[in-house]
Amino acid sequence: MNQKHANADPAWRAFKGALFFVVALWLLIFLPAGSLSYWQGWLLWAHFTAWTAGGTWYLLKHDPALVQRRLRAGPTAEQDPVQKRIQLLLAIAMSAMFLVSALDYRYGWSAVSWPIVIASNLLFAIGYLFILMVLRDNSFAASTIEVAPDQVVISAGPYARMRHPMYAGALVMFLAVSPALGSWRGLVPFAVLTAGVLVRLQHEEAYLVRNLPGYDTYRSRVRARLIPGLW
Repeated sequence: MNQKHANADPAWRAFKGALFFVVALWLLIFLPAGSLSYWQGWLLWAHFTAWTAGGTWYLLKHDPALVQRRLRAGPTAEQDPVQKRIQLLLAIAMSAMFLVSALDYRYGWSAVSWPIVIASNLLFAIGYLFILMVLRDNSFAASTIEVAPDQVVISAGPYARMRHPMYAGALVMFLAVSPALGSWRGLVPFAVLTAGVLVRLQHEEAYLVRNLPGYDTYRSRVRARLIPGLW
């Protein structure tokens, strides 16, 4: 495969992105922890790596067009200045969750029992699986806020119960990160992450009402944004 073709191939780009992510995550966990004896860090990192590899393989096999859409991500990929700032905040908050949790291990600020660590890893898996279910039902789920020329409103699967199931799954997944790493302090940046997601969600809704035909009707039919019966 020549370099030009490799750069254009979604599978190759997805592989490089996944590899960069798991390496960066390892550094983010173990450098501030200052120890390779951090078993909670190894467990979550291995868990995260396995889900990243498995999820990437599944999507490449079943929906390569979705992978292509999701390759553009992060603050620089957004077109709207507000979303650029929100995405930057989310990136900082996500990084801070791992960083603070690892520092918590290093300095012993808080303690989490091993059953809670294991249960948190299971909760993480539930959140990740839910996100994969959402991606299976919505091939238009890009990483940026945009509307594709052929995009339609998705109302099947999780979208029949809530308008933003991917955010719901992501919040469940990231809620589990700090206790899975043996830390309670990491829940502070998680609270910041949650606030950023809620702002992004409402800004996204306004965009979809303006630009996606049928979305306002769908919004009036499916009332729940994230939690059916609550909000």
